[in-house]
This record gives sequence, C-alpha cells and structure tokens, in this order.
Amino acid sequence: MAFDPARYTGFEWDTGNLTKNSAKHDVTCREAEEIFFNQPLIVAPDPAHSRTEPRFRALGRTNTDRLLHLNFTLRGDKLRIISARPTNRQERTAYEKYQS
Repeated sequence: MAFDPARYTGFEWDTGNLTKNSAKHDVTCREAEEIFFNQPLIVAPDPAHSRTEPRFRALGRTNTDRLLHLNFTLRGDKLRIISARPTNRQERTAYEKYQS
C-alpha cells in the first residue's frame, strides 16, 4: 500500500485511548504520532479488524529510535490511532529487514 501521511492534517484520539496506551504499554500519544514523520514507515491493511471501517497496522520509529506497532484508521483528513505498543521480536525483525 502506498501510504502518504502528508495527505492528513493531524490526529484524532478517542478519549478512552488518550490514556490507555500510556497506562498499558508506556507509549505516549506524542510518541505514537511521531512514527508518521520518520522513515521508514511500514503500513499494511488490517482486514481482520476492518469490519466497520478500513483499519491499518503500522511499524515505525519514534524520534528517540523506539520501535512501535500501531493500529489506526482514517477519519476524513485525520489519522485516528486506536492502539500503540512497543514492537515484539517478530515485528522488529520485519522492520529491520525492511530497512536493509
């Protein structure tokens, strides 16, 4: 998928997700948003969770080189982040392989 984050004007957060990712996975909203501005950014469809709207998975790097996995959807011109967590070993390997 050719995903261009520059097409979007910002982020939208559900009030429940504003603190959930930080409390559960120690990932702040700001960190989650950072991966969309750093390269490489790997985005893939998430058909298993796309029943009511298209959802996507992303692997990316924060400004402090922390690798994150995000689930998100598109709401008009906004990116709506659903969940954010550190990558697992398999995801880190895939990301590093993609960089090579």
